[in-house]
Amino acid sequence: MGRSLHETTFVVIDLETTGGAPHLGAAITEIGAVKVKSGKILGEFKAFVNPEHPVPSYISELTGITDAMVYQAPTIATIFPTLLEFLGSPQETVLVAQNAPFDLSFLKYAARAHAFSWPDFPVLDTAIIARKVLSRDEVPNCQLATLSAFFGTSTTPNHRALDDAKATVDVLHGLIERVAGLDIYTLEELMNFGKRIKKPKSPASRPPTS
Repeated sequence: MGRSLHETTFVVIDLETTGGAPHLGAAITEIGAVKVKSGKILGEFKAFVNPEHPVPSYISELTGITDAMVYQAPTIATIFPTLLEFLGSPQETVLVAQNAPFDLSFLKYAARAHAFSWPDFPVLDTAIIARKVLSRDEVPNCQLATLSAFFGTSTTPNHRALDDAKATVDVLHGLIERVAGLDIYTLEELMNFGKRIKKPKSPASRPPTS
């Protein structure tokens, strides 16, 4: 039968970073995550992260995150155990992100760099699902700000991790309602549906921050 979407625990996560790719030296500056099940919020995670190098000025202009805000924050190596505890086990938790490859690239890189084992979470990408269920007549693109406006999210995305994660929660719920019209009610059905997507015209990666 599969796992009912209604009974699935989702952790919607968003990162802010100092650049577009961890292997090029960019690092995480902020983590925001929201745990939800059956439409109810079970918990929130929010943390500044010391990237251990200066925040570029264009990133500060985009996100509002400055060196002063992260200078005394813990490093990702210190935060990672607490984050993993919040995420829970891959048998229970489904990880959700808007343009998931971006966020996962930083999390997996940090895990490898600091000898943490990254759990094999099932992953849903709201951008990919949106491309499948929303027409160009409904949305001109599948960026978070566009999807937020379309679904009327209670939180407006603003390039800050927790707020963007909260907006993505509402987008996820809106998309789940849409796929129900396609008789998709289980996690397995939704994950298979998300994989059946036409080749995108642009790369799957996104700009430096959400």
